[in-house]
Amino acid sequence: MADEQSRYSRLAQITKLINTKLDLREVLRHVVTAISEEIVQCDSVGIYLPQEDGTYRGYVGKPETINGMTLDMHVVDPEQDRLAKEVIETGETVYIPDTSKDDRPDRRAIEAFKISSLLVAPLKYENHLYGLAFLFDYGIPMNLNESEVESIQAYINMAAVAIRNANNLSRKEILISEKQLLLNVTRELSLSSSIREALDICFQNVGEVLGNHNIAAHFLDPLAEKQIKPSNLSANSVWTEEAWKKEHEQLKVNFRDDALFQDVLNKKESVLIPDVFEDPRPDSDVCRHFNIKGLYMLPLISMGDVLGTIAVADFDGSHSNYSKSAMQLAESIVDATAPVLSNLIYMERQELIIQERTFEVRKKKEELEEAFTDLKQVSKEKELILDSAGEGIFGMDLDGNITFSNLSAKRILGYQITEDVRGNSLYEVFNVTQEDEESSHPFIQDGMQFHKRLERTFAKKDGTTFPAEYMITPQQIDQQIVGYVITFKDITARKQMEEKIKYHAYYDSVTNIPNRTLFQDRLNQALAYAETQERSLAVLFLDLDRFKQINDTFGHSFGDSVLKLVADRLGAVLPKEATVSRQSGDEFVILLPSVEHLEEAIAYTEEIIKIFIAPFHIHNQEITIKSSIGISMYPDHGLNGEQLVKHADAAMYRAKERTGNQYQVYSDDIDTDSLMKIKLENELFKALEREEGFVLHYQPKVDMRTQEVMGMEALVRWEHPSYGLLPPREFIPLAEETGAITKLGRWVLKEACRKRKEWYDLGFKAMVMSVNLSPQQLSQRNLVETVSGILEETGLQPELLELELTENLIIHNTKQTVATIADLKQLGVQISIDDFGTGYSSLAYLKDLPVDTLKIDKSFIDDITNNSAITDTIISLAKNLHLHAIAEGVETKEQAQCLHEKGCHLIQGYYFSPPIPADAFLDIISTIISER
Repeated sequence: MADEQSRYSRLAQITKLINTKLDLREVLRHVVTAISEEIVQCDSVGIYLPQEDGTYRGYVGKPETINGMTLDMHVVDPEQDRLAKEVIETGETVYIPDTSKDDRPDRRAIEAFKISSLLVAPLKYENHLYGLAFLFDYGIPMNLNESEVESIQAYINMAAVAIRNANNLSRKEILISEKQLLLNVTRELSLSSSIREALDICFQNVGEVLGNHNIAAHFLDPLAEKQIKPSNLSANSVWTEEAWKKEHEQLKVNFRDDALFQDVLNKKESVLIPDVFEDPRPDSDVCRHFNIKGLYMLPLISMGDVLGTIAVADFDGSHSNYSKSAMQLAESIVDATAPVLSNLIYMERQELIIQERTFEVRKKKEELEEAFTDLKQVSKEKELILDSAGEGIFGMDLDGNITFSNLSAKRILGYQITEDVRGNSLYEVFNVTQEDEESSHPFIQDGMQFHKRLERTFAKKDGTTFPAEYMITPQQIDQQIVGYVITFKDITARKQMEEKIKYHAYYDSVTNIPNRTLFQDRLNQALAYAETQERSLAVLFLDLDRFKQINDTFGHSFGDSVLKLVADRLGAVLPKEATVSRQSGDEFVILLPSVEHLEEAIAYTEEIIKIFIAPFHIHNQEITIKSSIGISMYPDHGLNGEQLVKHADAAMYRAKERTGNQYQVYSDDIDTDSLMKIKLENELFKALEREEGFVLHYQPKVDMRTQEVMGMEALVRWEHPSYGLLPPREFIPLAEETGAITKLGRWVLKEACRKRKEWYDLGFKAMVMSVNLSPQQLSQRNLVETVSGILEETGLQPELLELELTENLIIHNTKQTVATIADLKQLGVQISIDDFGTGYSSLAYLKDLPVDTLKIDKSFIDDITNNSAITDTIISLAKNLHLHAIAEGVETKEQAQCLHEKGCHLIQGYYFSPPIPADAFLDIISTIISER
């Protein structure tokens, strides 16, 4: 018994470890150690995690080396191991006491390790498989009993939760790091001053993301019939750039005939080719010459135009397959690089033109120095030179007046081509205010930077403004400045791209509201202000109830539409200064920076709850959504953002324990309740192990026609040593959450059958004992054997036992349920559908189920005297299908009489008796019947 107590203490310890930031491998070592040392003495325990190729590789286990091989060298292939494949497909644990009598395991492993007995269990949580666990011996069978197998499964379930938590954390960290990487890359690219610098940034980051630095850039040459030319090579490539270009020249590579390059350029899509010799598109001779095994080609696209390609080469075959996330991040980096390269290419061309033209102008000035006055009229040749430039060009005298302009300058500023702008003031173009004009040349100052690219706002003729990049070059004669040449271009598109990148870094792509990063920034600012001003603020944590069911039923795109509508309704009901953020999944966090009191925060919360009253209409589908909201206040419930969000989250979970559209204000007892829940969980396991502290109460079922008790329902209670008699609602959800419900349900079934047999021997022959089955019990493969064994052990006749199944349980597991119920009916027991009418499903499933009784849910009985349409339908349905109908939750004489008149004669509820202990059951029932 002490070992068993230690076992459940260890399980509680592992549960706590999962909720910490302890390394996943360390948590799984605790699980493996607990299984091998505290549950069963076996030679090997191993946890295997799924690989991308569909196999499972060893991750943690004891011993770490078997037959000279480390655990990570062990790979289980479900296509070879039929036992592993069965466990994966069914999600059920399989224990083979004697492997010589079972051909499902991989015989190679059985013979290699001399395995006599074997247990394979799925690491499963919420119907998701996270891995496999293997237990086996080296010749001496483990001889596991049912209790040990159940204990092993409980520990493995904890391992699945740990893996799930680690995966979620890893995905969140990867997402944040990828967003931060893109922000860093974008910032570095924006500071690039040359094509080489921009490409080096691209090469370095793509190489780190893909784990492969053999990267090259090829550009389209628009002046050479769009011929593709090798441009730049990563500094970390196995080739040098000089040798790489030289080899291209010697081979006379014609990229226009290369189907792969043309495919990428024409379709403007990335292409991954793991093996270039199995794909007809790459030039096999070129690949063979450069020793290329695989290629990953990405297009450089800016404003819809293709600049060229980025090629990532695989020289040794080790980079044939990149992960989807790595490829998406690499493509994002290349997409961010392309517009920067486009601007730099354009800028270099324009700078070359300006340098060439400036040189010609200076030469002309030197040749025509004696005819300086004639230079005021720009020659036709100079006009053609200026007008051929893509950038806008202005000449300006020392007074700030325009002396000449090219056509591009007029077009960008909204002037007609024929308009003469000479003499106009550049103050207007530079968008300088009257206040600035009082100073001398505010945009031409001593010590200002010449020949450098600067940015500021320019104004058009109609007064509208735009962001511009410009450069000022002084004109000098004999070392004296006589004027200036100003070149500029409209960079609106580039600024929009930068804003778009910035927007996606701080806003949720589904709902277009702030994401976690922006919310945290605003929360920190609000806290800083609240601290200095000694003010309060509130944080609300909102979660949509049963949102997973919406996704599973209608699909994730439908779920995204729901989230968008929820965000819209939240934004409409909250004040402008509030921040609504989507954290993840169906969770929203709301910052109310201006509330002064808790009552004000509660008032806003109640307004939020009202928005969920009206149904949501999406794609001609009407759905009703409810929410649960937690509230925390600064400074009462936390002094920093992390504490406030955490406490609001904890309060939300407390609200979720009640029915939908509820809110809860954080209090210290919520954290205390969490600790008490863990303590209660440990005590529940101990009580189940000892099979002590649980008692059954019995509620009679009465036939109104004869006033006779025709049966009773067994309901479990827990006599806790500290808290007294606990009703089911206090511990049944905990038992279901931890998996203990299976063992508790078996105890209830056995005790109810034993007590019914005892009453049978006392002469009470006809009454039927009803016992509820939980979803986990119904999913057990050995349920029929368990029921049969208990009936045989207690000596109870099968027809005196009725098993109650909830309607929701049946309609969501139709195929498996039909088979199980049919097997139970073969034993002779009766089947009842509990909570009938609440399943919200087609009733067609009833024709396939061999059930005996429909149990009308209490929610329909409460209002039967005013609205009985559903109850009438159920009673009529039962009669037509030749089934019994019984009403539960009958509390008044009016309800009982109304049901009797409608033809429902079987009644259960407080009107006759609440659930009562066994020793008082028969006496009290006799009294109740005489009074009726």
